[in-house]
Amino acid sequence: ATELAGYADDLDADPLRLAAVEERRAALTQLVRKYGDGEGTGAVLAWAEESAARLGELGNDDDRVEELTAERDRLRDELSALAQRLTDARTEAADRFAAAVTAELASLAMPHARVSFDIRQTEDPEGVEVGGRRVAYGPSGADEVELLLAPHPGAPPRPIAKGASGGELSRVMLAVEVVFAGVDPVPTYLFDEVDAGVGGKAAVEIGRRLAKLARTAQVVVVTHLPQVAAFADRQLLVEKTNDGSVTRSGVTVLEGEERVRELSRMLAGQEDSETARAHAEELLAAARADG
Repeated sequence: ATELAGYADDLDADPLRLAAVEERRAALTQLVRKYGDGEGTGAVLAWAEESAARLGELGNDDDRVEELTAERDRLRDELSALAQRLTDARTEAADRFAAAVTAELASLAMPHARVSFDIRQTEDPEGVEVGGRRVAYGPSGADEVELLLAPHPGAPPRPIAKGASGGELSRVMLAVEVVFAGVDPVPTYLFDEVDAGVGGKAAVEIGRRLAKLARTAQVVVVTHLPQVAAFADRQLLVEKTNDGSVTRSGVTVLEGEERVRELSRMLAGQEDSETARAHAEELLAAARADG
């Protein structure tokens, strides 16, 4: 006890020194937690050495800065050349694609419609050079592309998402998919009221285009036109029933005589019309011959 008491008397209990030690200990604990990666002070010291070397490189190596600047300029020039090539190729492809879609629309009761593309860039002084201007760029190049539609003569081209009716939009998309079908097929298409506002020969052409698309994909069509329904490989009837208290929706697969009767009803509003029945059989025969 006497020895311990003497040891305690010899200790230098300097409060300032103690506070400094505690502060340093807290700082070390924080560094280990943040940079130690579970390996203690050794990992912290390694990080400090690496960071010091990196700081020296960034702060004092003028040659490295010049080298990086030259590399940046070289890559920007290369990117500008690639962006220009992509813009040129995109512009050429857009003209050909718009002409093909416009030709398809002529057979879909839109004989005077014209499809075009607006290909534009946004100026950016830090961007790439395209067409003599500095423009913004991204993963898809420097272009913003928008599909435009002029549905009739005298109408200015407008973005299809804003200027097309539901029926026009469906027919434009059908024309687009028919053009794309041989290049970039999609497994399933769904068209709702693609035949809105048309009838007669135009409806037959829509049915024919849908059947053409169905050669390479599954095509589901909601239609009220018998000229379109006749081209289907399988026709489904969706109808509602009401027993006085509950309304139910059901789906029936139509085959043989049932299909002829339904097409007759769609044509004339009644199933037992001999004229409508003959017309229904004629539609089915024409669709089969066309396929």
